[in-house]
Amino acid sequence: MKPVIFAGPTINADAIRAALDAEVLPPVAQGDVYRIARQRPPAIGIVDGYFEGVPSVWHKEILWAMEQGIPVFGSASMGALRAAELHEFGMIGVGAIFEAYLKGEIADDDEVAVLHGPSELGFMALSEPMVSIRTTAERATAAGVLTPDAAELVIATAKSLHYKTRTWDEVSARLLHEPSLAAFFPWLPSGKVDAKGEDARAMLDRMAALLKNDIQTDEAKGQRVERTLAWQGLVRRIEAERETGTAAPKAVLDELRLDPERYEATRDRALLRNLSIDDAARRGAHTDRDTLRAVMDRHRRINNLSRRDAVLDWLDANDLDETTYEALLAEAALIEDTREARTPGLDAHILSELRWSGAYSELKARAEAKVQTIAENGAQASPDRLRLLVWFFETRLGRLVPDDPDTFAQSLGLEGRDELIALIAREFLYNLTEDGALRVGSQS
Repeated sequence: MKPVIFAGPTINADAIRAALDAEVLPPVAQGDVYRIARQRPPAIGIVDGYFEGVPSVWHKEILWAMEQGIPVFGSASMGALRAAELHEFGMIGVGAIFEAYLKGEIADDDEVAVLHGPSELGFMALSEPMVSIRTTAERATAAGVLTPDAAELVIATAKSLHYKTRTWDEVSARLLHEPSLAAFFPWLPSGKVDAKGEDARAMLDRMAALLKNDIQTDEAKGQRVERTLAWQGLVRRIEAERETGTAAPKAVLDELRLDPERYEATRDRALLRNLSIDDAARRGAHTDRDTLRAVMDRHRRINNLSRRDAVLDWLDANDLDETTYEALLAEAALIEDTREARTPGLDAHILSELRWSGAYSELKARAEAKVQTIAENGAQASPDRLRLLVWFFETRLGRLVPDDPDTFAQSLGLEGRDELIALIAREFLYNLTEDGALRVGSQS
């Protein structure tokens, strides 16, 4: 695969390809670096990017690309801004604009922002970047065309303009009768500087040298990116884009809709899933590697995915890959975290839900019958704790005894295994007949 360059108003595709055999893409936006990094290009170069109207490229997706061993370069515009912000993490910045951001000589986004035309017109720049005005004023001063004070006047006037209306025509209209600028405006057509273009070409030369000589940079291999909720959301959104144009996701939902009751139950669980993840985000919950490992082990055990080939088959059958599977595991861990955090305060809401659904009176009658039955049967010894657990989970529920009964008990709103076992013991005694035998086919 060729290196990839994100560019627009700063430098056109022909100029890029004259310096580097590359794939040229429009100005970078949120998600674009992640999308292209998944294809493993030899390098990524960012020149232009969107600032407003379209979400800007995330720092984390650049970090993720570097984590995959892909060198990421930045210069001139959005690339210079992100490179200065991520320099210490390994992004490779090139050019005077990058250096100015890195040193704190400039800080505002509007220093590199321009108004530009649509892609059909080659992203034609319709305003002048502030960095080019600064550099032009500096060179005019060095050439004796401007005094230092006159140069500061030009810079201050341009800076006072919104970036969309910042043009040389507008600056000259405001300063046309300023005596100290009498020689500047005639000099301007041949003397003005394209600072962003110069930096973009310097970046392309740097990339070409690295790729030609197969130079291994220390920056290329970045640190591991924390898989935060925001990151998982970006990954899910982009992975969903991969399915656009395929029938599978819609077909699955359509099949589900043919069973309205199942659809409604699944929809309600999805709603709770969404609310749980949002709740975890508000609480600042996060998943570490140990938690993810535990969730994965439990999921594989429940779904009988002990072998790696079984896991790969399962991923394929569910239209997932290892990255999206990890995001799914992280979601499950956050949902568990929310469940543990919120369960102690849910009893009143659970009772309200039971009343609303009509199940309250049925369960109340069963609880009263249990108290009466146990009292009538007299004191009967229940099995030991292990036998009670085996009876309840394997015989009654048809599942394995949990590795951690305490955690399972807490998921039911109980304090721990002692309370769980007491609950099971009462159920066991309720299901005993007067002669001590268990009722056949008894249900809880």
